[in-house]
Amino acid sequence: MNKKGILMGGFILLLLLIIGGMKWLMDQQSNGEEPTNASQTTSTSSLSTESSIPEQSTEEETTIDKRIDQMSLEEKVGQLFFVRVPEINQVEDIQTYHLGGYVLFGRDTENETAETLKQKIADYQQASSIPLLIGMDEEGGTVTRISRNPALVQTPFLSPQQLYQQGGWQAIEEDTAQKAAIFHEYGISTGLFPVADVATDPNAFIYDRTIGLDAEGTSEFVRRNIAVLKEKRIGSTLKHFPGYGNNRDSHVEIVTDERSLDELETNDFLPFEAGIKAGADSILVSHNIVTSIDASAPASISKPVHDLLRKQLGFKGVIMTDDMDMAGLADFISQSEAGLRALEAGNDLVMSSTYQQQIPVIVDAVRSGNYPEAAIDASVKRVLEWKTSLGLIN
Repeated sequence: MNKKGILMGGFILLLLLIIGGMKWLMDQQSNGEEPTNASQTTSTSSLSTESSIPEQSTEEETTIDKRIDQMSLEEKVGQLFFVRVPEINQVEDIQTYHLGGYVLFGRDTENETAETLKQKIADYQQASSIPLLIGMDEEGGTVTRISRNPALVQTPFLSPQQLYQQGGWQAIEEDTAQKAAIFHEYGISTGLFPVADVATDPNAFIYDRTIGLDAEGTSEFVRRNIAVLKEKRIGSTLKHFPGYGNNRDSHVEIVTDERSLDELETNDFLPFEAGIKAGADSILVSHNIVTSIDASAPASISKPVHDLLRKQLGFKGVIMTDDMDMAGLADFISQSEAGLRALEAGNDLVMSSTYQQQIPVIVDAVRSGNYPEAAIDASVKRVLEWKTSLGLIN
């Protein structure tokens, strides 16, 4: 065959291959299929995985929203009360007031055995249509509840300062893990700790409850506590915002803190900022009147304080009051007014013993148009999201 014939044959062969390829492609398209390759498959799979994450989050959020839509106003307001266990009608009040949670104090554990305490908490949960937060401020040292009773915990928990002096950060982490294990054993879901206050005066009221270090050291203490509590799925609470400092005891008197905002921002806020970044679930606000932020009211019922926490520090979790029976608040405002004032300020949870008076006032305020139900819904949503994250709500 001459050269011209060879070229012609090659051209015809190439043309046949092109026509055949086009026919195959048309057949695939007519069957609704697209040609794929390894890189396309990987890319599609990756996109699918990434998009499923926000969808799951949205589905969970939608479930909570639907639940809120189905709740009565009384049920929603009740969810915003994290209260001391009453001395009588403990089970009945859960149902009557639709309470969000119980905080256990020494009187709730002092005469219990392991089995009776477990049963008591289980009875509380069984009585509630929405699982309760069960909280305890087992800080260690001067503030212990469950570990005061040797029938429940063999030895009382040491203070943060004692632990740090004995074993450094490892001792702090091991202690927090032990508390978490005990909480799980008894059905306690939330720790009202760590103390994020910076105190430099050993004679100050709050000093013995702190880690006893500067702002940087306190921030590290907070980070390590939060990390362990998150790992163990126990709720965490930073306290006492905006920072207690070396002030007097607001359990027994109205306390005024006259430090500058600059001092707070460069010192006291730092452990709270560290805790927020570490994923703290909640922040408890003190009753101290912090004049550089709001000289007109205790921090726990001050809107400027809560606005600062939300906007400047960027906290998106649950904000709660300190115990409203403390003189720092109780001597400033009546208990019947205090619950509504706390919500108006921006709290999501009210820690109270006089909820029987406070809940009806809030319900009436909403029904009369003096407080927006949308604000109630927003707080309920944060509370239910917290309960969901702790595994209390499926």
